[in-house]
Amino acid sequence: MIPVWAQLAYLLCAVGFILALKGLSGPRTARTGNLVGAASAVVACALPFLYLDDMDNVVLILAAIAIGTVGGVYGARTVQMTQMPQMVALFNGVGGGAAALVALLELDEIMPFAGSVNWFVLVATAFTIVVGAVSFAGSVVTFAKLQELMTSRPVVFPGLPIVFGAVAIASVVLSVLLVQGPAMWIGIVLGLLGLAFGLLLVLPVGGADVPIVISLLNAFTGLTVAAGGYVLENTVLLVAGTLVGASGTFLTLLMASAMGRSVANILFGALKGGSTLGAGEASDRPVRSAGPEDAAIMLAYADRVIIVPGYGLAVAQAQHALRELVDLLVERGAEVDYAIHPVAGRMPGHMNVLLAEAQVPYEQLQEMDEINGDFKDADVVLVVGANDVVNPAAKTTPGAPIYGMPILNADEARQIIFMKRSMRPGFAGIENELLFDEKTSLLFGDAKDTMGKLLSAVKAL
Repeated sequence: MIPVWAQLAYLLCAVGFILALKGLSGPRTARTGNLVGAASAVVACALPFLYLDDMDNVVLILAAIAIGTVGGVYGARTVQMTQMPQMVALFNGVGGGAAALVALLELDEIMPFAGSVNWFVLVATAFTIVVGAVSFAGSVVTFAKLQELMTSRPVVFPGLPIVFGAVAIASVVLSVLLVQGPAMWIGIVLGLLGLAFGLLLVLPVGGADVPIVISLLNAFTGLTVAAGGYVLENTVLLVAGTLVGASGTFLTLLMASAMGRSVANILFGALKGGSTLGAGEASDRPVRSAGPEDAAIMLAYADRVIIVPGYGLAVAQAQHALRELVDLLVERGAEVDYAIHPVAGRMPGHMNVLLAEAQVPYEQLQEMDEINGDFKDADVVLVVGANDVVNPAAKTTPGAPIYGMPILNADEARQIIFMKRSMRPGFAGIENELLFDEKTSLLFGDAKDTMGKLLSAVKAL
């Protein structure tokens, strides 16, 4: 029986998680919200050591906590900003896998008392095993795709829908059997089916759709943690899991809306050729290239400049040089803003954090809906490492995999300077027609090196 003081402490931890989520909704309160959430998690993990007298396997528990702490600190301090989606995928997968394993262990505990166990507890147990395994396997695949350990293109094979359907039906049937007659072998097979389901769910997803699937799997993990909290009669797990599940679901829907797609189309679009495709071949079509001096002249005489940052900026770590360039243009009287697409950098908020790291004023960051109408009045748009989010094919080419995706209207500006490493397509795997627009000048090279040269050229004018 949990003592009253411990229940009150758990309640405060749950409130802390809610306040943390609220804090994370804004850039000015995000750091505080993160600290509140972390502190609440530490207190919630420490509480059982204070009120349980007969805790088993204390040494193993402490060893697991130590290993997890070392891994978490190492990951947080060494993972680059560009690899944040991969880290989110891995951490999310570990959470889903842990929930599934805990549910299996709890199943072993309740089997001798199966006749007196509430049926809903068994439903929650089956759900946690299956969905936790789905989240683990799916997250591993998303990590491999983003880390380029495997192709980012959709992986399909003949009969995939049939196999997928068979695995789904088998999972439902075995879940019903588990509720009717709990058995460890059923739980283990359910876990294996969940792993297979996760693989089959994510393998057909390609290119720019992968981050959206990460968000969906994050919601899955939250739901499994909530269900696990119900099984374990742990209120703080129930609340925390519900928060993660709800926020992950909303984020998935918002990201899908930002891509102009439905979640069903993102997950199953490859089966009919509708998924974003992933890596493609470099184009050999002629383009108009420019040097840093040419681009500097365009910027120096522009009254209205819009910056479109993208993944290439993050990879090159060119945000500090970019901020210095913008500060210089503002000092000379230009009006400059950053246009932020909802999935710029592959994850919502990713680009905002990257630019905040370079001390870019938050007032200069404009969301897509706020700034899209300003492009037609812009003298120059400087695209730094972005691609798919400014590709006019989303508006003009019905057969394109990104058709219907809301984009930044960079093509409406008077002049476009496109900083790009090579002519390889973006993450969606298709050519960007903006590169071949007569108003576009391409500035080739590593974004950090080229941005430094551009900055020097502007200073020299």
